[in-house]
Amino acid sequence: MYNIQTEIQKRILVLDGAMGTMLQQYKFSEEDFRGERFKDYPTPLKGNNDLLSLTQPKAIAEVHAKYFEAGADIVETNTFSGTTIAMADYDMQDLVYELNYESAKIAKEVADKFTKANPEKPRFVAGSIGPTNKTASLSPDVNRPEYRVITFNELRIAYKQQVEALIDGGVDLLLVETIFDTLNAKAALFAIEEVKEEQNINIPIMVSGTITDASGRTLSGQTVEAFLTSISHVPLLSVGFNCALGAEQLKPYLQRLSNETEFYTSAHPNAGLPNAFGEYDESPKQMQGYIEDYLKDSLINIIGGCCGTSPDHIKAIAEVANNYKPRLIEKLV
Repeated sequence: MYNIQTEIQKRILVLDGAMGTMLQQYKFSEEDFRGERFKDYPTPLKGNNDLLSLTQPKAIAEVHAKYFEAGADIVETNTFSGTTIAMADYDMQDLVYELNYESAKIAKEVADKFTKANPEKPRFVAGSIGPTNKTASLSPDVNRPEYRVITFNELRIAYKQQVEALIDGGVDLLLVETIFDTLNAKAALFAIEEVKEEQNINIPIMVSGTITDASGRTLSGQTVEAFLTSISHVPLLSVGFNCALGAEQLKPYLQRLSNETEFYTSAHPNAGLPNAFGEYDESPKQMQGYIEDYLKDSLINIIGGCCGTSPDHIKAIAEVANNYKPRLIEKLV
């Protein structure tokens, strides 16, 4: 049995790039999203990328395979919005278990194929757990600062359902990612710990927050250090940052994180900052240069890409990561 805890000590592990960026290239229509099964569904479904695991599973498997071919050690399941909370936008709450289970199964089948072909480089599947489209810490109404659109318990219940399905589908680890509100993340972590206890399992957990702008804080107002303190009570495989910023802009925050934590560290930044059209222009070569700066300074154990990154970006990142040793964890005094 391959163990990510063992592999992460040997080398820098490479995470995949953006699923959404890749799916855009397929130019799927409303009909493609619906497939035969949902052709008469009463709500519009275009844009529900998680649904493609049921209606276009071949495309999802192809994207995973492209990232593995590019050199990724870990791919994320196509489940970023796989909670009843996020799926309510499409009236698809009842499909949540199936969406997560099937997404995990697709990714695991592809990973196993690549591991079998090259047992020296085992491949892993991370169950992607997104932040949902609600925040537990902030009010959406400036005139009612005390108002909350969702409770901790509602988040916990939703996350628990997602986690159970991902584990049943065969994921090797769980990735609580793109965290803009740490209270949401704490609900996810609470749910994971519940499932671990109930099933008597010990599944590795990655946590990845989002620094939203040059203030160096999350959307709910936490600094790097506050974010780290908020989640460090849970035994984690890694803690890191993804999305919102490009690799260059993210570096100072990663440095602070790396200096403060005894967990392994991760980063999957965007391909630069978005242009006026909301597109990402940073080339694989440019991104590789910024990532190499992380590696020279021993900031990182797991590295990948978020918005705008493609297999070409991951290939460039994997090539440079191969030349460096992973960050050593030093016990903090």
